[in-house]
Amino acid sequence: MANPSIAVCPSCGAKNRVPVSASGRPRCAKCQADLPWLVSADDADFHQAVAAPGVVLVDLWAPWCGPCRMVAPVLESLAKRYAGKLKVVKVNVDDCPATAARYDARSIPTLLVMRGGAVVDRVVGAQPEPALARTIDAALAAAT
Repeated sequence: MANPSIAVCPSCGAKNRVPVSASGRPRCAKCQADLPWLVSADDADFHQAVAAPGVVLVDLWAPWCGPCRMVAPVLESLAKRYAGKLKVVKVNVDDCPATAARYDARSIPTLLVMRGGAVVDRVVGAQPEPALARTIDAALAAAT
């Protein structure tokens, strides 16, 4: 299983360990504010990572991919913006060929919008933040 990531609380600045998988959503241990949930997963823990409550945005990417590197800060921003509502899971397709094949990632970045472990939307290629926010808003609206 991948190691937990570290998230800095946007409210109080405290550093918190954020697990790859959890039954709830991450909250700051100090002030209880919702934390951005951005983690990396691999073939072994992918199923656990996307089995989170609510909407999960999966980024199928590679470190050598220019558009993937352009989308990375956008995803970090969206994770902060939708803290408590969205989980972002990054999967390096070079290290995780089984997951890349399972979701037919022929072009990267490929972003999968998932709810309940099922793909509900798919975005291929680098998109600006407003376009991705609209996709997330639609998924969140459909989830209620």
